[in-house]
Amino acid sequence: MVCALATLICLFVGFGGATALFSDSDAGWHIRNGESILANRALPLTDTFSFSKNGAPWIAWEWGADVLMGAVHRVAGLDGVACLFGLGIGAAVWMWFRLNWAAGGSFPLAAVFAVPMITTSSIHWLARPHVFGWLFLIATVWWCEKAGCEKVPMRLTAGGACVIALASAAWANLHGSFVLGPAILLIYAGGAGLAVALWGVQRPVAPYLLGALAAVLGSLLNPYGWRLHQHVLAYLTDSALLRRVGEFQSFDFHSAGAGWVIAALCIGLVGGAAALSIQRPERLLLALAMTAAALVSARSLPLAALVLLPLANGSITEVLSLAGGLRPRLRRQLDRALIYSERLRAFDRTLHGLALVPLAAVLLFASIRGHAAFPAGQIPVAAAERIASLAANARIFSTDKFGGYLIYRFSAGRPVFFDGRSDFYGVNFVDRYARMFEARPSWKEEFEHWNFTHALLPPDAPLVAALEASGWHELYRDRTAVLLAGQQTPREGS
Repeated sequence: MVCALATLICLFVGFGGATALFSDSDAGWHIRNGESILANRALPLTDTFSFSKNGAPWIAWEWGADVLMGAVHRVAGLDGVACLFGLGIGAAVWMWFRLNWAAGGSFPLAAVFAVPMITTSSIHWLARPHVFGWLFLIATVWWCEKAGCEKVPMRLTAGGACVIALASAAWANLHGSFVLGPAILLIYAGGAGLAVALWGVQRPVAPYLLGALAAVLGSLLNPYGWRLHQHVLAYLTDSALLRRVGEFQSFDFHSAGAGWVIAALCIGLVGGAAALSIQRPERLLLALAMTAAALVSARSLPLAALVLLPLANGSITEVLSLAGGLRPRLRRQLDRALIYSERLRAFDRTLHGLALVPLAAVLLFASIRGHAAFPAGQIPVAAAERIASLAANARIFSTDKFGGYLIYRFSAGRPVFFDGRSDFYGVNFVDRYARMFEARPSWKEEFEHWNFTHALLPPDAPLVAALEASGWHELYRDRTAVLLAGQQTPREGS
């Protein structure tokens, strides 16, 4: 709990505070969609946020998180949403330490590994539904580790299966990462089978298989049924579309702080190798799968850090405890360190710190009250004030990042051209948007097709110069955005 509180201090002091949580404007449309669901008491069936695809069928696959965000926003505004996700990130760190203990890890290594974990996961410290997915992901691996450490063969009771199914249902209605639940359970089942085949080590396989089945059946308890699975899997396997989404690209390992990210991946792989030496092949399989995903997509990096580092801790600790052939002095020092670590863990078990959660929530909300906001240096906060004076029927070309904020700023009352729902818009739309934004050949014909009256763009966007050369004039400019108007636009206020 102390480490979780320290993480919150890092988040709201060292990582940009409550404003940094909203550096991705997708939080805007999530909030407004949640408020719309609460107001209408029904899920949206078609799109109402855009004029480019207005009325097109839309699967709001994170509707549960949207409702939660919308409800909190109704009561406490952006301050409340920042507090919600701050507590979610703190809870993920707390669960990360519990996973270290479930995997048999040592306290000193957990303290050391916490640095690359926090640095790597902070890449995605945002007010978005994936934070809820982190909690379910860690809980899934924690359950698998506890099941594999049982001294007697574990049996999955009907009650346990129901708990897994209900947890999977909640996960499926909060975030699309629910597909990882059954996958991880199957990896542990495969690892248990390999342990039997390779070393004759008796490990329960059936609980993992039954757990995976319960997770799949539970995930069907959502408003869309099996179509949710079809939609999520189609999105995640659409390589053409994912290549055009920034957060699904590979991480820039030359950027500042990348050394900690590299360290997290290396520790995970070392832990996987160590796991093989203690006859835990499932940990190696998981390390290989999640490292591969993390190298392909920066979005998977936090997942790898949250899962693989605790497992590496457990594997390395067990290898050290079983190491033979060491010099007597080194063996004594190592034994003392392991005994000291166990005492710290015993102390930690007696002081869960859960009583501090309400106090932490109150203090957290008090510290950020009035400070949560979309960052004006990245989001067109000031330009939106100028947009407020435009005609209600103005058709504004904007980026997906700007679109999410405009949905929030105007309470979905001013439809946008594009926002961050890449799965909804599809690869063809994204390509057409990119052609205009980058002012590629035939951009003008595409641009005129949409009858835009205004354009809201980053100052360095290629389209800015192209539009100005075509006779468009500037209405507003700052370091974040430029607002341009065409030669014929609806009168302001009409």
